[in-house]
Amino acid sequence: MENILVAGANGTTGKKIVSLLNQSQYFNPIAMVRKEEQIGQFSDKNIETVLADLEADLTNATKNIDKVIFAAGSGGKKVVAVDQEGAKNLITASKKNGIKKFIMLSSMGADKPEESDQLQEYLEAKHNADVFLKESGLNYTIVRPGSLINNKGTGKIKLAEKLNEQGEVTRDDVAQTLVRTLHDDIANKETFEIIEGNNLIGKALDETH
Repeated sequence: MENILVAGANGTTGKKIVSLLNQSQYFNPIAMVRKEEQIGQFSDKNIETVLADLEADLTNATKNIDKVIFAAGSGGKKVVAVDQEGAKNLITASKKNGIKKFIMLSSMGADKPEESDQLQEYLEAKHNADVFLKESGLNYTIVRPGSLINNKGTGKIKLAEKLNEQGEVTRDDVAQTLVRTLHDDIANKETFEIIEGNNLIGKALDETH
C-alpha cells in the first residue's frame, strides 16, 4: 500500500479524503495536523498522523511518503502564508523526498485570479501555488472545483480542462475525485475543473488522458 500524506486532514474536505483512503485497498492515509488535540480523532480509528505546520520545515513530514494530497486552506485568514507559501513549502519538501505524485486541491478561477471581485487574493495565492507545482518537476494533478457545498455526493461530475461555466460541487465528490487521481495511470501532469454533472467520476477521469 502506498503512504498518502494528507495536508489539511482536519478540514471538512480533508476529513472526507482521509476516510476514503482509510477504506481503500491501495492507499494508507497519513493525516497531517497542526495541533496535538487534532490527533485523537484519527488515532481512534488507527489512522497514522504526523504533526507538522505548513509554515515550518516539512522535510520530516514527507519522509516515507509515496504521494501527497494538498487539501489545506486558511479559510481566508492567512491566504499567502498557508494557501500559497504553505503549498510551496510542501511541494519543496516533497521534491526533496522523491514523492511520486502531488495532488493539489486548487479552485476554479485560479487560472485568472484578476477576473474575480471578492476572491482575488485567494485565487492569486492558489494560482501561484499551482504554477510552482507545475514548474517543480514533480508529477502532479491539479483539481479546480467550483463552489464547494456540503450536500451528499452523487458520484458524478462534469470535468474539463476549462469548463467556461460556474457551478457547485459537493465536498464528497471532490474528495472522491482527489483520491482517484492518486492512481498512477490517471491525470498525470493534468489540470482540470470540476462541477456537478452526469458523468461518473471514474469515467470522467479516464477521459482526461
